[in-house]
Amino acid sequence: MERVTLRIPKQQIEEVEEMVELGKYPNRSEAIRSAVREMLEEQTDSKSNENRNWAKV
Repeated sequence: MERVTLRIPKQQIEEVEEMVELGKYPNRSEAIRSAVREMLEEQTDSKSNENRNWAKV
């Protein structure tokens, strides 16, 4: 796994930390990885839907 350094607004980090404290994610890194996975899945779904537009009525 590669390490990536990024800057995130303090408020967003605090919200991520709150999700970790509530037990939704084991740590900040996993929360951010989960968000990236969701973004990539949405992008893939969006591309699939573009290819199916011809079938819509």
